Amino acid sequence: MTSYATIRDPIADHLLTPQNAAVLIIDFQPVQVSSIASRDKRQLVANVTALARIAKLYDLPVVLATVNVSTGRNQATIHQITEVLDGVPIIDRTSINAWEDQDFVAAVKATGRKKLIMAALWTEVCLVHPALDAIADGFEVYPVVDACGGTSLEAHNAALDRLLQAGAKPTSWVQLICELQRDWNRETTLSGFAEILFAIEGH
Repeated sequence: MTSYATIRDPIADHLLTPQNAAVLIIDFQPVQVSSIASRDKRQLVANVTALARIAKLYDLPVVLATVNVSTGRNQATIHQITEVLDGVPIIDRTSINAWEDQDFVAAVKATGRKKLIMAALWTEVCLVHPALDAIADGFEVYPVVDACGGTSLEAHNAALDRLLQAGAKPTSWVQLICELQRDWNRETTLSGFAEILFAIEGH
């Protein structure tokens, strides 16, 4: 039972690594959360919180975005995310498609990462539009399917189907954390890895 002695190049690796990916969390605001009908809202919040904890544990660059907070039409990012990602700046915009906001795109490009792990509400709007644009601009997009939600199950699934047809690579938060950790011998992140992973309800 011997792992590879040499870790694969974390930049060039075709799989996700802490060195080649960034996390984008878009529009997890109270109005959007309350309107989700494609999955249990409580579980959705738990899943996206796990995603935020994963990003922090593995020191992934994070881009947080909201819509219409500065105009007074909407509320800020839910506290479960901001408490984990304290200090991460939040980009507020008026565009429905985050990729049509210059500050958002600049923040994504400033990460220097080409693999984008994305979660957004709603799947059929705030995920699919910027994800399609990112793919068109040469990025690899990894939607975290269990950390997204739509106004109906049909809308959620149709959005994911459209992204798959465009070349997106779906993942889940459990798949993601195991892909980033890779080996139980990587002790720097091991305790955090186990804590997040085994916090799954029912385990």
